[in-house]
Amino acid sequence: MYSGDSENKISVKILPVMISPVAIVMFLLFIFYDLPKPAAHKAKSLATAPENIASEKDPSLYWQAPDIDNIPVAETKQQIAYGKDLIAHTALYFGPHGSVSKISNGLNCQNCHLQAGTAVYGNNYGSVASLYPKFRARSGSFENIYKRVNDCFIRSLNGHAIDTTGREMQAITAYINFLGSNVKKGEKAAGSGFKELAFMDSAANPQKGKAVYIVRCQSCHQQNGDGLIKPDSSEYIYPALWGSHSFNDGAGLYRLGNMAKFIKYNMPQGISFKIPMLSDEEAWNVAAFIAVQPRPHKAVPKDWPDKSAKPLDHPFGPYADSFTARQHKLGPFKPIVTAQQQREQTAKNIKATPGR
Repeated sequence: MYSGDSENKISVKILPVMISPVAIVMFLLFIFYDLPKPAAHKAKSLATAPENIASEKDPSLYWQAPDIDNIPVAETKQQIAYGKDLIAHTALYFGPHGSVSKISNGLNCQNCHLQAGTAVYGNNYGSVASLYPKFRARSGSFENIYKRVNDCFIRSLNGHAIDTTGREMQAITAYINFLGSNVKKGEKAAGSGFKELAFMDSAANPQKGKAVYIVRCQSCHQQNGDGLIKPDSSEYIYPALWGSHSFNDGAGLYRLGNMAKFIKYNMPQGISFKIPMLSDEEAWNVAAFIAVQPRPHKAVPKDWPDKSAKPLDHPFGPYADSFTARQHKLGPFKPIVTAQQQREQTAKNIKATPGR
C-alpha cells in the first residue's frame, strides 16, 4: 500500500540520523546529566545555599498559636473564643461605650498585643502560661496572670482592674492559657516578647522622630496622635498614641526600649519582623517623638522597690546610678549599661572577698 511504502521510505531516511555520532554523544550526555548526583555533590549544594534552607525552616523556629477550632469541648471552645474577642475588641466591652463596664480609654488589648496576642515578636502571649506565676521586679512580688492582666487594664488601658472571678477575666485567662498550652512549663516561646534592638551611640532624637512619624505613621495615627476611631466611637481602627485616650506613663510600652522594638519589627502595619521597613535609628527616634508627647500620668511610687533592678530606660527616678531622668528616658543608654556592669562586677568582687 501507498501508506506502507511511505513509512518504509521515511524510516530509511531517518535511520542514518539516529545512529550518527553526534546523536550518540548527545544521548549519552543526556543520560549522564539525568543520573542521580553523588552524595558529596549534594552536600556541597546544601552548603552553598544556607539562606534558602533557613527560610524553609523559619516557620518551625517560632512559636505558633494553637487553633481554637481544634478544641473538642464546645463549652471550653466558647469560653476561649470569648476571651479572644475580649482581647481583640476590648473597647466594645470595657471602653467608654462598653457593654460590660465603662472603665477604660477605648483601646483594645491587641493594639499592644498584636493579632490578639499571637503575632511573633508582636508582644504575644506565647510565654505567659509557661512562666506565670513569676516574680516581677516592677512590683517586687510574685504575680499571677490575673495581676498581669489587670496591670494592663490599669496602665495600658488607663482604666481600672476588673473582677478576677468574673466571666470576662475567666475568659481572658482561659484564652491566654490556651495560647500557651503548646509551651512547656518554665520555657519561653520562641518569638515572644520583643525582638532585640541595638542601642545607639547617641540619644534618641524626638525632632528627627517627628519627621519619621509624618512620613510613616501619621496617615493612620493622625497628625495629633489621636488615632482613627470608628464612626460610632465604639473602638479604634488605629489606636491613639498619645493624649487622653492613649496608654498612661506607667505602661510598659512607655519605656523607650520597648516602644522602639515594637515599632521596628511591627510598624508600619503590615510589615514583617524579618523585613522591617524602618532603620534602627528611625525606630529609636520615632519612639522618642511619641514618648515626649502628653499622656495620662499614673502615680506608681511603689514600682521597682529594688532600684538596682529598675530598667535602664525607666524614665522616673530614683535610680541606683547618677544619670539623669532624661538620659534614662531618651539615652544614650550605653554609658548606663557600662556603669551597671561595673556596679555588678564590684558587688561580685566584694562578695568573693574572704571574710565577707
